[in-house]
Amino acid sequence: MSDLFERIASEVSGNVPEYTVGEISGAVRRLIEDGFPRVRVRGEIGRVSRPRSGHVYLDLKDDRNVLAGVIWRSDAARIATRPEEGLEVVAEGRLTSYGGQSKYQLSIERIEPAGAGALMAMLEKRKRALEAEGLFDEERKKPLPYLPEVIGVVTSPSGAVIRDILHRLRERFPREVLIWPASVQGENCADEVARGIAGFNKLVPGGDPPRPDLLIVARGGGSLEDLWGFNEEIVARAAAESKIPLISAVGHETDTTLIDHAADRRAPTPSAAAELAVPVRLDLLARVESHGARLSGASARATGLRRQRLTDLSRALPRPAALTAQAEQRLDIWAERLPKALIAAARSRRTRLVAAASALRPATLSRAVRERARALADRSGRLSMIGKRPADVRGQELALVSRRLAAVSPARELARLEETRGHLAGRLSAAWAVGIGERAKRLDALERLRQSLGYAETLRRGYAVVRGDGRVATTRAAAGRARSLEIEFSDGRLDLGSAKPEREAAKRPGRKPRR
Repeated sequence: MSDLFERIASEVSGNVPEYTVGEISGAVRRLIEDGFPRVRVRGEIGRVSRPRSGHVYLDLKDDRNVLAGVIWRSDAARIATRPEEGLEVVAEGRLTSYGGQSKYQLSIERIEPAGAGALMAMLEKRKRALEAEGLFDEERKKPLPYLPEVIGVVTSPSGAVIRDILHRLRERFPREVLIWPASVQGENCADEVARGIAGFNKLVPGGDPPRPDLLIVARGGGSLEDLWGFNEEIVARAAAESKIPLISAVGHETDTTLIDHAADRRAPTPSAAAELAVPVRLDLLARVESHGARLSGASARATGLRRQRLTDLSRALPRPAALTAQAEQRLDIWAERLPKALIAAARSRRTRLVAAASALRPATLSRAVRERARALADRSGRLSMIGKRPADVRGQELALVSRRLAAVSPARELARLEETRGHLAGRLSAAWAVGIGERAKRLDALERLRQSLGYAETLRRGYAVVRGDGRVATTRAAAGRARSLEIEFSDGRLDLGSAKPEREAAKRPGRKPRR
């Protein structure tokens, strides 16, 4: 390469040879690549472009200069730090040229932030952007289930974190645990954690495997670079979009990542996440027993209060005999009045029947016929006057009178009155039979009620009526004063005769009463 430039310089004074553009571009490229085979460049990322080809084009700049850079698609998938505008980084790669635009550029194979300050600045910028979208709002955070049946854990299956979580769950309340293996450090961490969260959400409830009721994303402590995968935007968005409540347990208490802000709850350690996931079984049993004791005490107190109230109310109630005494007295009065009322009602119905029958006698019918005959005589007189009128008028009037005479025929009128009398007589007989039947039923019901409430039924239940001198004796003194006693049972009366002499004889010493 140096020989080419020396030859060009030596020939400047003489005849200048001609070179193609490709020759000059190739010579410059070889010179740059041979002079800078491997370099590390520190600068701030400026413009970043990501076309569909998968390559990444960016600018590295300082306060005065700009260096173009390119990350080929094969290298972009392996780079852990995602290039973002404004981030200060150290880029490592090969310096080359691009003849299509007559510029030199850095082919970047590795990027790392230029110190913790740059990482924190990028993290803060990313956090503000996601917070502006509402991914960290408290309103969208879901409550954790009190006692989940299935718990899904996204973590490394070979680390101490999963053993701590399983041990803590066994101590507090054993639950079914599903583990989604994922890298928790390195280049593949963000993608695998995001796929684990999305994969658990795609499971069907009640399927095989079942869909978890709660998710835990866990990792042990480490440096900022070790935990950087949980600060990636893809992980924060997956946690925010999870339909299953999610607990973030990344690092120790002082470590904070973006997934902690996007998750529904943050646990300072993986063991604390297990404590948030399930309650203590023994505490639940003690609480249930306490509630059961309180329930039993409350039930006993409520029963005692109601029993006392029932007792107090029962004292204010009258005796059953007092409640039915007035009704029994009214029943006795009605039982005495009922026969008289039935006799009076029967007499009244008989009187009305006689009056109605007398109105339908033949004499009444003859009187009606005579009245009709007088009406016919009047019409005959009017008919004699028609003869003095013109012929046509007389014909019309004679036809009208003939029709009226035919309509008021005595035989037809007598037949109609006889039919009316028979119809009324039938209705009267039916009404009388129905009335007598209803009153007989009422009388039978009242008689049954009188018998059931009368003293005869009381005698059938084993009681007896004691009469002294023909009157009911209700006390022992009254029975002692009576000259003769009589006891009435349900099947008859027993006459004890004179009881006083026998009692006096029983009082005299040395004599036995007659038997």
